[in-house]
Amino acid sequence: MHILLIEDDALVASGIQAGLSLHDFVVDRVATLAEARSAMGAVSSDAVILDRGLPDGDGLALLEEWRAAGVITPVLVLTARDSVQDRVTGLQGGADDYLIKPFDLDELVARLQALLRRAAGRPRSLIEHGALCLDPVAREVTVAGRRITLSRRELVLLETFLQSPRSVLSADQLKDSLYGMNDEVESNALNVHIHHLRRKLGSRVIETVRGLGYRLGKPAAVERFDGGQGR
Repeated sequence: MHILLIEDDALVASGIQAGLSLHDFVVDRVATLAEARSAMGAVSSDAVILDRGLPDGDGLALLEEWRAAGVITPVLVLTARDSVQDRVTGLQGGADDYLIKPFDLDELVARLQALLRRAAGRPRSLIEHGALCLDPVAREVTVAGRRITLSRRELVLLETFLQSPRSVLSADQLKDSLYGMNDEVESNALNVHIHHLRRKLGSRVIETVRGLGYRLGKPAAVERFDGGQGR
């Protein structure tokens, strides 16, 4: 999952980036409102972590601007402003959650996972698709109860498909879920990851929609796969 982190404190930002990367989040960090506006137009983010005290203004003003423009990306405000009125103002201004600094990284991860779960309309963490089950918290994939070993990027790619099970996702959307803005991406990297998922989970687990992109195969495509190649 791709997170846009808007935080001007370099030390805090580096800690968040390092911690979230351990949970397979792809994190792009910007430090100002101007950079945030540019980043939101350049990449597709699944959620935003937003500081309020930024060098060129209050992050809440940017959030209100986004909501007025119809941007529905989940936003978690992360700030040292801890009064009840600050929290009320933040939530009424469009924040989906509000976390006070200093914070525990595990709580931040749990809150992000909850935001993403609610945004996808799922009542619980586990994501099931036929015989396939992904546990986003434990970062484990099973087929008919048997664990399948996936690389970090394969897990992220599979989760991206499972979050939008019948949507056609373009190559650019999928790359945004896998790589940050400053990552160097080889031209065939996405095709390689899709090939590996098909080898491990069955050739029809991901469908190619010619000229448009890819989408998750129907649940039966996984149910009929014996999992032999995923061992």
